[in-house]
Amino acid sequence: MKPGVVLLVDDEVPFVETMTKRLKKRNLNVLTAFDGSEGLKRLDENPNVDVVILDVKMPGMDGIATLREMKRAHPLVEVVMLTGHATVETAIEGMKLGAYDYLMKPCEMDDLMGKLEEATTKKRDQERRISEAKAKHIVLRRGD
Repeated sequence: MKPGVVLLVDDEVPFVETMTKRLKKRNLNVLTAFDGSEGLKRLDENPNVDVVILDVKMPGMDGIATLREMKRAHPLVEVVMLTGHATVETAIEGMKLGAYDYLMKPCEMDDLMGKLEEATTKKRDQERRISEAKAKHIVLRRGD
């Protein structure tokens, strides 16, 4: 399932610009942020984000701290961590905190698109199950 909206959070401006162009060529709606705080703000402003692509290593609020806050405030949003060789352990820690998966930088676009589609499917399935549970709850309450 193709994501509707992707949020890319990375402190490297050239990387963000290049990746944004590549994702838009694949007909994705891309929002960007250049640090963790800005990423959290973008997510608060755009609750329709399906997947966040989040760099692990950023100055200030790093990817793990950003992930922790994103999952606290927006538990259904899926996050794909991007990491360099030196921070693989950190990316694995991120998965323990709720990240969907991680990819090594630089990553192949096909690999990234696959992860984005898988993460979007997971998010939409969770949203559907929640909606069904709410509807069932309403029906059951009416039966009382």
